[in-house]
Amino acid sequence: MDGITFQLLAVQLFTGLALGAIYVLLAVGLSLIFGMLTVVNFAHGAFFMVGAYAGYTVFQYIPNFWLCLVAVPLIVSLIGIVAERFLIRPLYGRGIDYPLLLTFGLAYVMVELVRIAFGKQGLPVDTPELLQNSVDIVIGQFPAYRLFVIGVTVLVLGGLWLFIEKTSFGLIIRAGARDPQIVRILGVDVGKVWLIVFGLGTAIAGLAGFLSAPLQGITPEMGGSVLIIAFVVTVVGGMGSLVGAVIAGLMIGVVESLSVLFFPEAAKVSMFVIMAIILLVRPQGLFGRAGLMS
Repeated sequence: MDGITFQLLAVQLFTGLALGAIYVLLAVGLSLIFGMLTVVNFAHGAFFMVGAYAGYTVFQYIPNFWLCLVAVPLIVSLIGIVAERFLIRPLYGRGIDYPLLLTFGLAYVMVELVRIAFGKQGLPVDTPELLQNSVDIVIGQFPAYRLFVIGVTVLVLGGLWLFIEKTSFGLIIRAGARDPQIVRILGVDVGKVWLIVFGLGTAIAGLAGFLSAPLQGITPEMGGSVLIIAFVVTVVGGMGSLVGAVIAGLMIGVVESLSVLFFPEAAKVSMFVIMAIILLVRPQGLFGRAGLMS
């Protein structure tokens, strides 16, 4: 405690925001899928992992980080669209357990396929050369890549908000999340909406995996731990709430980062403590609607 200065505390806070940005992207994709499709997607962590490996593969052939930044979400969304159309959609209406179990099994299949293709050993991923330096943010030096991750997250959230709030298709998504039966009666092709929403949710997860790769490297099992974090963030924010996912993701990222500074042994436990407290006070989460799972 004696060696902790204001500068160190501030830098650690920004580190938490960068960590929280990854959590936000994960939880937003998960909440988007659940809010519209009421599918508890246990393969979400696997899509995160596939995004990291897709970026690694594309970079081997076309060593351009910025091209990968665009290509990865497209590749992962295509995989998500195929999974929704041919595997998950036939289970709609059979109860929430069926797609949950299917996505749970799908995650294992995806992990094993990656192990076959790339091996069981982890792979290092270099930070883009342009973002390897540090930036003076007044309170101290901070890695440029982490600032970049925060910036990309802000852009993604801004684009998602504009898409959902300011477009006619976004209006259909919001209406479908509240009452899909009415949307069907109005003549909207709900299947098309489901397809796009699931593809968008998995694309954001893939982007999060690609962005996290230079920070932690990539392994076939990397999706397992982040899936737990994604569900914690989603539950704390409220199942199906995008605003809740953003606030909870940043909060948990900052708390975990500060815990490393003050009490390293409790860093990984801190998010579960937050979840327990929130659920005791507000069982549906910060911004969730009561009865959504029923």
